[in-house]
Amino acid sequence: MQVAEAYFYHDYKCDFWTLCKQMGITDAVIPLTSLTEGNPWEYDNMVRLQQMYAEEGLRVTVIENMPPSNLIKLGLPGRDEEIEYFKTLLRNMGKLKIPVLCYNFMAEFNWFRTSVGLPARGGALVSGYDHESMLEAPLTEQGQVSEERLWENLKYFLEQVVPVAEEAQVQLALHPDDPPISPIRGISRILTSSAALQRAIDLVPSPYSGITLCQGTLATSGDDIPAVIRQFGEQGKIFFVHFRDVAGTPEKFQETFHDDGKTDMFEAMKTYYEVGFKGPVRADHVPTMAGESNQYPGYEVLGRLFGNGYLIGLMEAAGYKR
Repeated sequence: MQVAEAYFYHDYKCDFWTLCKQMGITDAVIPLTSLTEGNPWEYDNMVRLQQMYAEEGLRVTVIENMPPSNLIKLGLPGRDEEIEYFKTLLRNMGKLKIPVLCYNFMAEFNWFRTSVGLPARGGALVSGYDHESMLEAPLTEQGQVSEERLWENLKYFLEQVVPVAEEAQVQLALHPDDPPISPIRGISRILTSSAALQRAIDLVPSPYSGITLCQGTLATSGDDIPAVIRQFGEQGKIFFVHFRDVAGTPEKFQETFHDDGKTDMFEAMKTYYEVGFKGPVRADHVPTMAGESNQYPGYEVLGRLFGNGYLIGLMEAAGYKR
């Protein structure tokens, strides 16, 4: 298991990069940041990105970001051009030996919360979602988008990109929909459970099509996390892990400290070890702690120090060697 850190809000050299190395974390999860003119998924830009991290002793293991994809998800004119962006990204990742692409199929809006300042243990701040507050929210300009339409569009997309991922030897790690509830503002969400993720990767079967096992999202949906780890781990379909936890239900939930949610996190870690998972994992969506501004909800520094320490301790207790 490779402990990684995300550089979404720290994607240029700063003290956080040094803190990661002091924690012994040298695998980087990065966005598609533009360092050159042109599209960020083009080779010239990506090789500069990779080199920027390498110069600081960090290895880019996961790209957790996507080219424009809303037309793909909605099945609108222009989707084939967006699919070509994905193909270019995958081919360039293959050339640079970047092994994992974390992507999602959430149309119109991505990760979504109704609050990012809910009180948690000791007054720490966390994000949360209350579906009741969204029931009267206006539809988007897309109106009602059905689940059937999204499933058709997902299959079309996978039929185009999976062969390219195979050629490039890049793992496509599909992230579940967060929040795992449908619809929101008229936009259906289809990847709201482990069963839905299984259906998705079965659309176009491939050794290079699997999942990002986001524990928090699937715990919110009501899935048993150790059982999910065993289900996908025994298939070799876990390509990336978001290690986090929650309290509540899809209708109303909030994030928690990693040791304070509904999941038996040690049992989860033992199951990763038992199924032989060796891929990247990161401590996701951390609380904002004392003295921090909450400018970057879920990604302030002190909570990441806590989350990574807890994660590394569980790994060693479960049998992983670093």
